[in-house]
Amino acid sequence: TLFRSLWRLRSWWSLTLIGVIMFARSSAVVFQPQWGQVRNMATLKEITRRLKSIKNIQKITKSMKMVAAAKYTKAERSLKPARVYGTGALALYEKAEIKAPEDKKKHLLVGVSSDRGLCGAIHSSVAKTIKTEIAALSKSGKEVMIVGVGDKLRGILQRTHGDHILLTFKEVGRKPPTFGDASIIATELLNSGYEFDQGSVIFNRFKSVISYKTEDKPIFSLDTVSGSESISVYDDIDADVLRNYQEFTLANIIFYTLKESTTSEQSARMTAMDNASKNASEMIDKLTLTFNRTRQAVITKELIEIISGAAAL
Repeated sequence: TLFRSLWRLRSWWSLTLIGVIMFARSSAVVFQPQWGQVRNMATLKEITRRLKSIKNIQKITKSMKMVAAAKYTKAERSLKPARVYGTGALALYEKAEIKAPEDKKKHLLVGVSSDRGLCGAIHSSVAKTIKTEIAALSKSGKEVMIVGVGDKLRGILQRTHGDHILLTFKEVGRKPPTFGDASIIATELLNSGYEFDQGSVIFNRFKSVISYKTEDKPIFSLDTVSGSESISVYDDIDADVLRNYQEFTLANIIFYTLKESTTSEQSARMTAMDNASKNASEMIDKLTLTFNRTRQAVITKELIEIISGAAAL
């Protein structure tokens, strides 16, 4: 008889009649479980919606990790020959012991970044180093100008150091950098009209898949190189050869730093997307547990209502 009663009480009108009878017996809280059930159902819908959105985000992060891994493999493969350009370009500065005189006031900072985000602290680390250099050089009475390679770096520095920005370059990081890109940057820098005496290129040097280090490489103007005392040991260097070599050296250093920065960016993006996928998995597990508990509470309340109604009859 109990199972027959339970079957009949599944109808809404039967539950309403039970509520009226129990209300007549001085029980005024019969309909409160129904309101609780509505709230629980709303909570279940909300949890289901959040689960669906987090699962979609997890799919995106996993896909981005796979794309970043493929790009990282190509970038690391092309980084090894590019390092030869960087070390070779800096050999003259090291052998000739070129240094800018202390009375020179114009300093140039070239920050190498990109246009794309979701790669950890790649852009902010370069921006932080540039801000520190600006504060130190300005305190010593030097004029500092910035050349930003990448739109992310421009966005970070525009608000606080917009008056120091000389040039900015966009469309960086969408494709692997080439020597032609570095040559364009070097040409625009030399044709900008800003006669700097000394400078540095700030970039992220790739160390491993999970680590990189923000470093800087020196650059000098043609007057600083030609006016160096140790440059006289090279007898066959005339003004034209030295100017051509200086332009080529600047393009080589920029090309080398672009390759290092691109490899660091792809490895950092791969690590960031991996961490994001793991965090999404943890959130999915927690929300699934909450969903199951809430659903079990709803089922228990429904059973209590049905059994209570059968007992009242």
